[in-house]
Amino acid sequence: MNHGAAGFAIGWELHPWEREPTREASRRQRLAARGPYRAAVPARIAELPVSMDAGLQAEAEDAIREITRFDAEVAALADRRAEVDGMTAATELAPLASVLLRTESASSSEIEGVTAGARALALAAVDAKSGPNAQLVTANVTAMQRAVDLADDISSDSILAAHEALMTGHEYAAPGRFRTEQVWIGNRALSPHTASFVPPHHTRVVASMDDLIAFAQRGDLPVLAQVALAHAQFETIHPFNDGNGRVGRALVHALLRHSDVTRRMTVPVSAGLLTDTGAYFRALTAYRAGDVGPIIRQFVNASFHAVGNGRQLVQDLDAIHQSWTERLSSRRGSAARRLLPSLLNQPAVNVAYVERAGDVALSAAQRAVEQLEQAGILVRSGAGRRNRVWVAPEVIDALDRFAERVGRRGW
Repeated sequence: MNHGAAGFAIGWELHPWEREPTREASRRQRLAARGPYRAAVPARIAELPVSMDAGLQAEAEDAIREITRFDAEVAALADRRAEVDGMTAATELAPLASVLLRTESASSSEIEGVTAGARALALAAVDAKSGPNAQLVTANVTAMQRAVDLADDISSDSILAAHEALMTGHEYAAPGRFRTEQVWIGNRALSPHTASFVPPHHTRVVASMDDLIAFAQRGDLPVLAQVALAHAQFETIHPFNDGNGRVGRALVHALLRHSDVTRRMTVPVSAGLLTDTGAYFRALTAYRAGDVGPIIRQFVNASFHAVGNGRQLVQDLDAIHQSWTERLSSRRGSAARRLLPSLLNQPAVNVAYVERAGDVALSAAQRAVEQLEQAGILVRSGAGRRNRVWVAPEVIDALDRFAERVGRRGW
């Protein structure tokens, strides 16, 4: 069904192609890569009306209410825990917010084929040995946090800042800069002639992004529809050499925060999209043909999945925290007890990390690690005597279960 928004459909225009394929190309491939190619021309959407059937709109509104409810639930949990632990609600909330951000970043990266397990991500955060994928996902955490922090300023500058955080150190991606060359989608396509999709010519990127920003700042649209369509338009523009998918999903969270749907949490929407990536990519294709319904539907479904899965993760972590407080014999206010909330978000630590996180001396940090190890909360990782790292296996297990519920491959 076309949902009455054909104005969102892309157009096409021809551009000359002068680059020769590599010598490894076959004769057929060389012939296919000659002559002009077609590149997309994004619709101007800043002022376009958005229409969808009443049933889908009602479900989208229900999904937004569910996200808002989850955001409030986690804040209330932090308040209750603060009363028990004698800490501030902000201290209790920060680790839960961080772990949800990290799971969302990992899911967003997995959609792009970048996988890293919970243990690897935790080790990467304390500079322990980790693979390149863990480093990429860690960079995505920073990028997503930067996008959310800049939610009051939805602009090209804030999007460029998120891209710079994501791709720093990868010069081929031109971190923090819009692309200045033609790109195309399709790993095996040697030129845009045989690509599955050719985004707009680079000379159209800046104007197209300005139009998208104007659309994102409108206040007359249902929130989830606006978020879904802004994301789809961003992916259509494909403004960067690399990192478009991850920055485009970071934009989702900036828009949810900008609209006051989320105030404290990053709801793992990408984890919801990951349950059926084929449907997600088909919905992007339908959007480019002018049918906005499928991409809105994907975000509705993903939002309900995200809340259900995120709620279970928070409940698991809360149960782990309660078990820890009962097992740990150190006094209230000790360095070991103060570290417990941080372990929910960062389940791998070394003594230097404990020093920083607890703002304590080296001797107090060492004593805290010993107490946590004696209580079975931390377990030493590896047998080396230097650069020792400890992990909280119960948290790793909870994150593994989160990944299993969405079919994540890397965890």
